[in-house]
Amino acid sequence: MNAPPLVEAEAMRVALQHRSGRPVTVLHGVSLEIARGSACALVGESGSGKSTLGRALLGLVPATGRVRFDGVEIGRLSPAALRPLRARMQMIFQDTQSALNPRLRVETIITRPLEAFGRLSGGAARRERAAALLEAVALPPDFVDRYPHELSGGQRQRVGIARAIALEPDFIVADEIVSGLDVSTQAQILLLLNDLRQSMGLTLLFISHDLSVVRVLCDHVAVLLQGEIVERGVCETVFAAPRHEYTRRLIAAVPLPDVEDGWLSRPV
Repeated sequence: MNAPPLVEAEAMRVALQHRSGRPVTVLHGVSLEIARGSACALVGESGSGKSTLGRALLGLVPATGRVRFDGVEIGRLSPAALRPLRARMQMIFQDTQSALNPRLRVETIITRPLEAFGRLSGGAARRERAAALLEAVALPPDFVDRYPHELSGGQRQRVGIARAIALEPDFIVADEIVSGLDVSTQAQILLLLNDLRQSMGLTLLFISHDLSVVRVLCDHVAVLLQGEIVERGVCETVFAAPRHEYTRRLIAAVPLPDVEDGWLSRPV
C-alpha cells in the first residue's frame, strides 16, 4: 500500500504585493502531494513561482487554499499550535551570503534552531552539538569558530544544510541550493543531500532549473509554468515521454548526460 502523503497542497493561490501597489497572483490554484520519504523535484523557468510555492508549503508566505502537513491543515492553526510542526519543516536557501548572518560564528548559526526550541542546555552542549552537525555535513569540527565570509560557497551551503537538519526534521525544502556552484562542488552537495535523505528518512522538495540534477536525485517531478503545475509524475517517465510542450522544451534546452548507475549512492 502507498503511504499517505506527508505534504499536501490543494488549490493553493498566492498573491504578492507588486511595487506598484497592486497584488500580483504568483500561484494559480496549485495542488501537489509529496509522499513521505520521497524526493520531489519542482522545476520551471525563473519567475514561474517555484520558490514561492516552496515557502507557501512551509507557511512562510500567506496563501489561500489548503496545506496539510502529516494530515494537519496548517493554515488553520494558531502560532502556538503550529510551533511544534515548525521544527519538522525546514528550508535550505539558495543565497548563502544572505541566508547566513555574517556577524555570527558557525557554531551559533547552526545551533540557533536548537536553542529556539529549547533543545540545548549550556555552552558545552552547544559546542558539542555544533561539531557533530558539522561532521554530519563533512566539515571539520573546528569550523565552529569561523565566520561565513571565511568559507567557500560550497562550505557555506554545507553550513546551511547543517542548520536545516539540526532539529532532525521530516521535511526539507531545498531551494536552488547548488545554483552558482562549480560542477564538482554541486556533485558533492548532491551526494551529501542524498546521503542525509537516506540516513534520516527525509522527505524532500528539491527546487531547481537543472533537469540533469533532478533526474539523478529525485523520484518524482512537478513542472511549474506561470504559477500552474502543467505536468507531474515519476522522473523516469516524465523525462522519457513528456506530455506537455513546455516540459519538452525544458528537456530540449538542457543537456541530459548519461549518468553512471549508482553514482549518487556513493559515500560522501
